[in-house]
Amino acid sequence: MKIHFTRKPQRGFTLIELLFVVAIIGLLASVIIVALNNAKDKGSNAGVKSNLQHAVSQAEIFYNTNTAVSNSYTGVCNNPGPVGGAKTVAPQILAAAKIVGLATYTINGIGSATTITCNAGANAWAVEAPLKTAGQMWCVDSGGKFKQETGTSLSTSTDYTCI
Repeated sequence: MKIHFTRKPQRGFTLIELLFVVAIIGLLASVIIVALNNAKDKGSNAGVKSNLQHAVSQAEIFYNTNTAVSNSYTGVCNNPGPVGGAKTVAPQILAAAKIVGLATYTINGIGSATTITCNAGANAWAVEAPLKTAGQMWCVDSGGKFKQETGTSLSTSTDYTCI
């Protein structure tokens, strides 16, 4: 009795084929990660804008209900806590700050690309915050402006208008 062994053809992928597939998967993954980061930044920017737009409404409530200095924005930027029985815009500003990775904001200061600034006087106020998009700022003011800009528009501690 003779036993014959026949070799079956081997099935599988060569090392080159496997490396090629891994390279394609890596390329696709990098494209997806970039797209997701852009979407995350856009979402963060929308959160900052939304919080500061809510600050506009709160500032008007403050103006009308503040008993410490009636019909005035004086103190609207103060840290959390009521002024003359009226809530300030601090909660909205702090929420925007948290979105961009900041813990605090500047009151009556000069705007910068790395801080949120809230300037307020008796008759006007403005808040400006950096966005996740490099070099871009979002500014709102008591005149009703909502504006995205490159760089800061609050160049002095008494600027109350988005340029």
